[in-house]
Amino acid sequence: MKRSVRLMSIATAVPPFEILQGDVAMAADRAFSGRFGDYQRLARVFETSGIKRRFAVRPLDWYFTDLGWPERAAAYLSGASDLFVKVAGDALDRAGLRASDVDCVVTVSSTGIVTPSLEARVAGRMGFRTDIERVPVFGLGCAGGVSGLAIASRLAAAQPGSTVLLVALELCSLAFRLDTLTKANIVATALFADGAAACILKSEPAESGLAEIEMSGQHLWPDTVDIMGWSIDREGLGVIFDRAIPPFAEAEMQPAVSSILARAGLRAADIDRFAFHPGGRKVVNALERAFALGQGALDHERAILADFGNMSAPTALFVLDRLINAGLAPRTLLTAMGPGFTASCVSLRRAA
Repeated sequence: MKRSVRLMSIATAVPPFEILQGDVAMAADRAFSGRFGDYQRLARVFETSGIKRRFAVRPLDWYFTDLGWPERAAAYLSGASDLFVKVAGDALDRAGLRASDVDCVVTVSSTGIVTPSLEARVAGRMGFRTDIERVPVFGLGCAGGVSGLAIASRLAAAQPGSTVLLVALELCSLAFRLDTLTKANIVATALFADGAAACILKSEPAESGLAEIEMSGQHLWPDTVDIMGWSIDREGLGVIFDRAIPPFAEAEMQPAVSSILARAGLRAADIDRFAFHPGGRKVVNALERAFALGQGALDHERAILADFGNMSAPTALFVLDRLINAGLAPRTLLTAMGPGFTASCVSLRRAA
C-alpha cells in the first residue's frame, strides 16, 4: 500500500488573558504619547491593523510595569510550558494517540530562550518516552510554523511508521517595550500576540489523516537580514523592522513562490487555495494583489488576524486549521515570510 507523510491532526491554543485592541491602544497612549512626538500619527496602526482582540500570557497591566530579562524569561518559561502541554495534548487527543506514542518532537519558538528547551522541560508532564528525539528550532520568526511543518514532514518521511509532533509556540507579547521609542516598537505593540499550534505527522497509507504533505520549499533573499529580527539588550528582545514589509511582499513573493513551485514541477495554476501567514492587514492586501487573488479572497487570514493578532510562527497553522474546518481545497499552498528574509511553503493535498 502506498505510504506518504500525512497530517493526522492539528490543534491550536491561546493563553488565558484576552486583550481587546482598544484597551491596548489606550494603554499604549498613556505609556508613549507624552514621550514620543510622532506618536499620535503612528497610533493609527491600532485601528488599521485589522485586529480586534489578542491573547497574552500575562494581563495587560503587567506589560506596563518595569520589566527586564529575568521577569520576561520567567514569564516565558511558565507560560510557554503550560501552552505546550495544552496544545500538544489536544493534537494527540485528536489523532487518538498518547504522548508515549511520539517518536520525535519538533519545537519551534523564537520569543524566549530556555536551555534545556521546552519539550525537555515538559517531558514528564506530557509523558514522553525516554528515547524521544528532540528537535528545537529557534530564529525562524513568522515563517516558523510553515518551516516547522516542512521539517517535521521530512523527519516523518525519513522514518516510516514514526509519529512526529510539531509544536509552534510564540509569546510575542513578552517583547513589548516601554523604553524603545521607535516606529517598529509601536507597530509591534499593535500587532503581536501569543499562541501555539501543534500537528501530528506520520508516514501512513494514502487514505488516512487530514491531508498529505506533498512538497515544501524555501526562498532566501540575499542581503535582507536587516528586514526583520530581534535586537537583544538587558531589557529583553526588541523588534527590528528595517523596511516596510507590505511593498516587499507585493513585489517579491509571487516570483519566489513560483520558483519554489517550479522546483516541484508545479505552477501557480495548480494551486486551488493559496494560504498565507497574515502578518497584518496591509500584508494581506499586498499578497492578494501580488497573486491576483481578488480583494477579500484571503478571508480566513483576515479572520484569524482579527481574532488572534499576529502570533508569529503559529499564525499560519491557525489559518490551516480554519481552512481544514471549512473544508480544505484539493491542493493548498501554505506560505509564510520570516527573518532571513525568507519565504517558506508547504503544499498539502486533501485526504480522499
